[in-house]
Amino acid sequence: MKPLQTIEVHPGAEPRASIIILHGLGADGTDFLAFADELRLGAVGPVRWVFPRAPVRPVTINGGAAMRAWYDILGTEAARREDDAGLRESIALVQQLIAREVARGVPAHRIVLGGFSQGCAITLGAGLRHDQRLAGLVGMSGYVPLAGQLAAERHEANRATPVFLAHGRNDGVIPLARGSAGRDLLQAQGQPVEWHEYPMEHSVCMEEVQALQQWLLKVLADD
Repeated sequence: MKPLQTIEVHPGAEPRASIIILHGLGADGTDFLAFADELRLGAVGPVRWVFPRAPVRPVTINGGAAMRAWYDILGTEAARREDDAGLRESIALVQQLIAREVARGVPAHRIVLGGFSQGCAITLGAGLRHDQRLAGLVGMSGYVPLAGQLAAERHEANRATPVFLAHGRNDGVIPLARGSAGRDLLQAQGQPVEWHEYPMEHSVCMEEVQALQQWLLKVLADD
C-alpha cells in the first residue's frame, strides 16, 4: 500500500510525544491545524502533530463523487452497510503511520491517535487493533466501525488504553445514539472511556477542546 500523505507540525526539538489526527469525509489534513493551535500542551514537552490525508475515492452516498475519504459510505444510517475492505485498508495505513512515528523515535506509549467523524471510526478501528500500547485514542463525533468483529479482533496491548469520546447532541450526520452505542460497546468490553456530549451539531466546540486538553495532559504525563 502506498503510504499516506501527511501534513506535519514539528516542535523544533526532539518530540516527547506525537499526536496523529484523522480528518472527516471530504476534508483534508489542514482542517485541524487551528485545532492543534488551541491546545496548550507545554507540560508534555515538545509534541509533533501529524495530519494524514485520506486517499481520494468515490463515495457512493454522494453519487459516486471522488473526494478524500477513509472508506466508502454505501448507504443510509438505516442500512448501516459498511465498506469492510475500505475500512481495513485505512486501518492498515494508519497503523503504518504509527509504526513510522515509532521508527522516528517516539515510542508507541507516547503516541495519541485521534480523529473526527470518519477519522474517529478509523482511530477506533486501528487503535484498538494495534499491537503496541498507545497513550490514548480520541474519537470526535464518530462511532465504532466493524463493531461485530471488535471483541475478536481487538489487541491485548490496547485493552486498557484510555479513550476520549465526544459527540454533539444535535448531530444530524452521525446521531448521538450511534456514538453512545460505541461508548457502551467499549465500556462493556472493559475499555476505559471518558465520554462528553455537547449542545452542538456535527462539529467541534471550544468546551470539547478544553476537555480534550485536560485529558491529553493526563495521558501524556511523564511515565
